[in-house]
Amino acid sequence: MASMWDSAVQKRSSELHQDTWQVIFDDSITTNSKASGWYRYISGSFARFKCSLCRKSWGSARVQVVFLFHLNSSSQGTIKVRRFKQKCKSCTNAQMEDPYFSKENIDVLVERLVKKIRMRCYREDLGETNRSSIFVGNMNGPHESSHCEACQHGVCSQAFSTVNVPAAQ
Repeated sequence: MASMWDSAVQKRSSELHQDTWQVIFDDSITTNSKASGWYRYISGSFARFKCSLCRKSWGSARVQVVFLFHLNSSSQGTIKVRRFKQKCKSCTNAQMEDPYFSKENIDVLVERLVKKIRMRCYREDLGETNRSSIFVGNMNGPHESSHCEACQHGVCSQAFSTVNVPAAQ
């Protein structure tokens, strides 16, 4: 899965002034993560989940991803990614499960991220339009906050779309 994210970023390297960017998954990132010189971008997309206990799978249109990104003076960029998890509504002792994004939705998320990187790190004026995620499959009922890690961290809400805020210095 990590290679799909890295590949999507590398495909857009020409938009990133040919600088080298590396993708790192980091489940310790919070929406309040503070690091000097880093920017934060939060975006949502459709993803699928599969319960490791009962093997039931479900889709969610409200899967949040937090990105922290930084470009150092040597033109080396780092993108830290946290994909928020969900747990099965059927299992009593369900654990939080990792989301599985389609290649198309990874491309959409990375396209949005690259736009934010270009605006923040390269000072480009690109406007505020975003391409939509692709929804596949059925949605089984309403979103349940008690099963959503993003809700528990204050990232997910009914009105949430995308937010771009520089990390606190």
